[in-house]
Amino acid sequence: MISTISRRYSLDEYRAIEEKAEGRSEYRDGEIVPMPGGTLKHSRIGGNIFSFFKFLLRDTQFESINSDLRLWIPEHRRGVYPDVMIFDRKPQLNGDRLDEVLNPALIVEILSPFTANCERLSKFRMYRSIESFREYLLVEQNEPFVERYSKQAQGWLLTDFSGLELSISLDSVSIELPMAEIYRGVVFE
Repeated sequence: MISTISRRYSLDEYRAIEEKAEGRSEYRDGEIVPMPGGTLKHSRIGGNIFSFFKFLLRDTQFESINSDLRLWIPEHRRGVYPDVMIFDRKPQLNGDRLDEVLNPALIVEILSPFTANCERLSKFRMYRSIESFREYLLVEQNEPFVERYSKQAQGWLLTDFSGLELSISLDSVSIELPMAEIYRGVVFE
């Protein structure tokens, strides 16, 4: 039997490592977890969504940010990199950190077989602790299918979208996101 020693990292140690790292890692209350690499489909879908938001939301109070910026979730002591975030007005930085934000209104995660359960369950639960968070999109890579969660007075409402002919009404930013734009250039087997 082989035993391994698990090392815990302080938040400052994690941030110092992350500033110099070639790849990205999430911080989970003392644990550093490397993020897996993406796929061509993942990159196309993320780029499509970010570009669509960037163009449509220009000259508005909203700003879209890609996956290069870390979201800090204080209640759970977690640092994560959502695929796309939208902020209502200015992103709030975490203290003097220029690489961490606190206040997205909308978060988009592109699912893979390895991350789907985490995105649906544990990350969604953590995201809900963010006061500004109002809308969540979970985007499938291998078929045109999106789950939209929207914050309501009585809780979170789930709406599914399947097929390229539909559009998703995004209440948090008052725009329509066509499924055809999400999956532009994506080939399904």
